[in-house]
Amino acid sequence: MRLPVYLDNQATTPLDPRVLEAMLPYFTEHFGNAASKAHEFGWMAEAAVDVARGQVARLIGADSSEIIFTSGATESINLALKGLVEGHRRRNGRQEMHIVTAATEHHAVLDTCKALGMSGVRYTVLRVDHFGRVEPDAVSRAIQDDTILVSVMWANNEIGTIAPMSEISEVCRAKGVLLHSDATQAVGKIPVDIRSIPADLLSFSAHKMYGPKGIGALYVRGTGQRIPLAPQIDGGGHERGLRSGTLNVPAIAGFGKAAKLAAAEMEEESKRVAELRDLLERQICAALPDVFMNGHPVDRLANSASITFPGRRADAMILAMKDVAVSTGSACSSAMPEPSHVLQAIGRLSADARATLRFGLGRFTTEEEVLYAARRVVEVAAGSQPAAELFHSFGNQGRH
Repeated sequence: MRLPVYLDNQATTPLDPRVLEAMLPYFTEHFGNAASKAHEFGWMAEAAVDVARGQVARLIGADSSEIIFTSGATESINLALKGLVEGHRRRNGRQEMHIVTAATEHHAVLDTCKALGMSGVRYTVLRVDHFGRVEPDAVSRAIQDDTILVSVMWANNEIGTIAPMSEISEVCRAKGVLLHSDATQAVGKIPVDIRSIPADLLSFSAHKMYGPKGIGALYVRGTGQRIPLAPQIDGGGHERGLRSGTLNVPAIAGFGKAAKLAAAEMEEESKRVAELRDLLERQICAALPDVFMNGHPVDRLANSASITFPGRRADAMILAMKDVAVSTGSACSSAMPEPSHVLQAIGRLSADARATLRFGLGRFTTEEEVLYAARRVVEVAAGSQPAAELFHSFGNQGRH
């Protein structure tokens, strides 16, 4: 077994070797610009992009023309939310606009809403239940006459809870309001089919499904014919005018291959990973009866476990077990000293939020790694002598 054991697959997944193999030719022999229409190098690059666009589209039940490539989910979210607001203003001069979202959203959504709020857009942040689920009735009650968008995360990046997207979609359809979902953690791990659960805008990223970093997608229903999106990056009119810039052909080819693999292997992979996650939880809970889980017990991602260790400090535990890579929450919030906003939103006290570890299993996680990680977590949480010394050292550092 190779150390350290990697159990932070929500932050990013390792590149699948099969994905790398698909990418390599577009770094070397097929290096053309996909926008070069006058020669074979450009044609081959364009063909690779077209293939990948179709592979990504098929993973979510979309048409290839509805996929816009971006640099990642954060850019996709910004294009969806800011682009919609600006599009409404450009189309009809509309100024009064309202957005509905939830307290457990990723900062890419919450901070974008805050930025839009500075320009006069009102937004409502809905509470969630103790599992982290948004109630569809709450969404319905929050929609107002000038609501232009509801944005709800498909699956939570910290606690793994899967939102009731079908019911939320029905509410939005009945009210005539567009629906956006940050589906970054969901796509490639659970079935996401916009034909059965209609969403108008969907943001996701390759590096959460064993593809490369720096490439993502925004699904836009009907290629934006009904959705007034304004581009956030101008210059050249790439991606149907919604996202200008030279396309990252190697990354796009990798994204397509990762999507194809996910579509083929998702069901079997999810079953195997869920069994390993359950094993991890059983091992820890059997040895530490005071710990408790966060998130929905059933409607959650197969790879996700959020465990609170009362009376401990999660950051000190992480320092004490450098041979196991886990996190305290979102990678995008790791530099922030505040406790997880997701855990606080589900009713956890600050002390418990600071005592919580997030475990993310993945395609390459083995049973041997899970058993090793569980043993190390228990050792550190139980306060073995080396771990106790590290806890003391960390605490002293924090007081200076």
